[in-house]
Amino acid sequence: MAKAAVLAEALPYMRRYAGRTLVVKYGGHAMGDPTVGDGFARDVVLLKQVGINPIVVHGGGPQIAQMLQRLGIKSTIVDGLRVTDAATMEVVEMVLAGTINKQLVSAINAEGGCAIGLCGKDGGLIQARKMVLTRVEAGTKTEIDLGFVGEPQRIAAGVLDAFKQSDIIPVIAPIGVGSQGETYNINADTVAGAVAAAVKATRLLLLTDVAGVLDADKRLISEIPTASARRLIAEGVISGGMIPKVETCLQALDGGVEAAVILDGRVPHAILLELFTDASGVGTLIHAG
Repeated sequence: MAKAAVLAEALPYMRRYAGRTLVVKYGGHAMGDPTVGDGFARDVVLLKQVGINPIVVHGGGPQIAQMLQRLGIKSTIVDGLRVTDAATMEVVEMVLAGTINKQLVSAINAEGGCAIGLCGKDGGLIQARKMVLTRVEAGTKTEIDLGFVGEPQRIAAGVLDAFKQSDIIPVIAPIGVGSQGETYNINADTVAGAVAAAVKATRLLLLTDVAGVLDADKRLISEIPTASARRLIAEGVISGGMIPKVETCLQALDGGVEAAVILDGRVPHAILLELFTDASGVGTLIHAG
């Protein structure tokens, strides 16, 4: 298709999102391919250039695991959450707020954007509290101490509003700060959902390494109303690591986000395909209903 035809097809969608805020979570697994990473940076810059306000939240689980292994620090995962003692927290902060954040900022800037790296400590952006994991087995409730693992308590939306009328693209590492100044490791999906709700984003996009939500026959579900999503969780169709992703989307919608999408960040230009075309099968759209 000629460039002019492609532009003509995309223009109505660009107008739909003009002036709107999108929160994009870029997963640690989706970051594995440098070529895809360059394409992601280019697409984020394009969003800003056409008048959309993207906010990027990134993960980094695989990269943290690699660094812990290099340093000989043993790490334990419980229900998908990394038990984070003081030594592990130092590495988590170094990798997330340091290496990965600055690599992503540099990639966006190399594509002509103006990105600024942030973590929850900057401007008190992500005020957090300690998370306690609760398990119920044989009728007995047990609390598991995860160390410095937290959950967002409040997002300082005003810090991000300051970037809306500028050329700056905020890139957020999921590190939170407690009431006593303690540092918390927070799941990046959770941070993205909380940020999206705080800024009343039009879309929350969770980029990961799977196609989206699958039905009982392992086929991609392109669109799910919230009631159906909750039913599929209860029935066990949505299971494993997809449950917290879908629950993050549901919480974001409850917080005022118009819709959320879970999509495969390894697909070239996945964001643009989702936002600017009628292409089906790009991911799973979750909306009120």
